[in-house]
Amino acid sequence: MQILVVDDDRQLVRLIQSYLEQAGYDVLIAYDSATAQRFIQTVRPALVVLDLMLPDGDGLDILRQVRSDPHQARLPIILLTARVDDIDRVVGLELGADDYITKPFNPREVVARVRAVLRRSTGEVSPLVAPTLRVGALMLDADRHIATREGQPLDLTPTEFSLLYALLRHPGHAFTRLELVEQALGLTSEALERVIDSHIKNLRKKIEPDPAHPTYLKTVYGVGYKLVDPDAELKP
Repeated sequence: MQILVVDDDRQLVRLIQSYLEQAGYDVLIAYDSATAQRFIQTVRPALVVLDLMLPDGDGLDILRQVRSDPHQARLPIILLTARVDDIDRVVGLELGADDYITKPFNPREVVARVRAVLRRSTGEVSPLVAPTLRVGALMLDADRHIATREGQPLDLTPTEFSLLYALLRHPGHAFTRLELVEQALGLTSEALERVIDSHIKNLRKKIEPDPAHPTYLKTVYGVGYKLVDPDAELKP
């Protein structure tokens, strides 16, 4: 399985490469935006670890291009950033990044995040859970890794798919943000709780008839979120 690491810090790239290769991954390296885009188009890596600041462009531009291309839109992307402003992270997540890691970091954390995102992208499910889940007009087939609303395919990123899967497994249950981090992202970190808000916002754009007035994915104030059947809620 090939992982593309994009960063102009050659020493950092070699460190990440070493840890990923020890974990059993093949690693491609790009030090600039042009090389990264060429690899994405021709090699089609399984996942991209992408720095936001590159010498010939912005990592967010690569993210935008990938997410706007229907042939690449589901490519898992983890952002690397040395920027401290939350706005940079929020923009990346709203554009469809699956995760982000802030520099400086432990390279073992990169390996753990890569594994977690790849698990989400392959749609691993527990054998004790029914692979096909339905709530209202929403349907998710975990075996085939597809989700639909009213029979129309939903173009979900790996993280959005995992979030929807976790919510559909327990319709009506009010998840805290930390529960969603643990169940959908496969991680245990309170620091990632606010990441969920951006992914929920993106998921609503794809599953709700009117994202501004959600009928499926409800906010539970003071708790988190829950998924409901809008038709069931209308019944007395």
